Amino acid sequence: MRISSNLSGALFMIAGMASFAVNDAIVKLLTEEVGVGQIMFFRGLIVVLIALALAWRAGAFSNIRDAIEPRVLTRSTCELIAAVAYLEALKAMPLANAAAILQCLPLAVTLGAALFMGEPVGWRRWSAIIAGFIGVMIIIKPGPEGFEDGAIYVVIAMLFATARDLLTKAIRPDVPAIIITLSTSTMLTIGGAGLGTIEQDWDLMRWPVVGLLTLAAGFLLIGYQFIVFAVRSADISYVAPFRYTGLLWSAILGMLMFSTYPGINVLIGGAIVVVAGLYSFYRERQRGIAPLSETTQPGGPQGSGPLARAEEEVLRD
Repeated sequence: MRISSNLSGALFMIAGMASFAVNDAIVKLLTEEVGVGQIMFFRGLIVVLIALALAWRAGAFSNIRDAIEPRVLTRSTCELIAAVAYLEALKAMPLANAAAILQCLPLAVTLGAALFMGEPVGWRRWSAIIAGFIGVMIIIKPGPEGFEDGAIYVVIAMLFATARDLLTKAIRPDVPAIIITLSTSTMLTIGGAGLGTIEQDWDLMRWPVVGLLTLAAGFLLIGYQFIVFAVRSADISYVAPFRYTGLLWSAILGMLMFSTYPGINVLIGGAIVVVAGLYSFYRERQRGIAPLSETTQPGGPQGSGPLARAEEEVLRD
């Protein structure tokens, strides 16, 4: 039976978000034994090797100087801070809670585009943005007694991931996407090495840990590839809302792997964030505007960001 391109794109998006959730779950599991810096270093090293291979395949080494262009470096720095913050959050809080807060990222990017890039945002989308942030406040329960450990790290990750996406839009269009990926992954690797040295959390990794880290990187790459398939085979406005299935996958994995169950505040707040995000996508589709950000989570190239676009460049060659 032949299925439509939009349906196949939706299935790829759902599978991609499941892969990202598995990666996050494995990383959270690894934080119980391995330091954040060490995880960042080895995972970043894997991405650097892949980015170098893609750059060679795409013939982009002649543009290597663009990797130190100020906006590219600033973007990479924002990605580094977002990655550190998100990994710290995964170490300190349930997987589903972290994923629920991060779902506000598209709304935060819309807000940033309106405030700093002059993009028009009507009262309906402003209402969606406000509702989304209310949902986040319900999840993190601010206050001396209710504030959840690690929630502030996810908020920091979301803010710097927002800056990352806005800077990505501001980078010169002639800068090859794979060079942006190479700059980002190199920064993450160096940052991981520095963080591991400062915190002195370098340990000799057992083979099961190496295997899990490699498995996490594998799921990360599978997720990126599926997102490329989803974006290339279907309408972005159709498949984008299926990103919110990542929240469902994270909740399921949290229950299966860590025996953690979302609280009522996470369910209510997450529902508000998802509905606000879906409405924002709906308004953009009505106005004929593609969403500014098609991001995943911090800590690596994005689903339709640098690595995905690099993959597309290679596939088109």
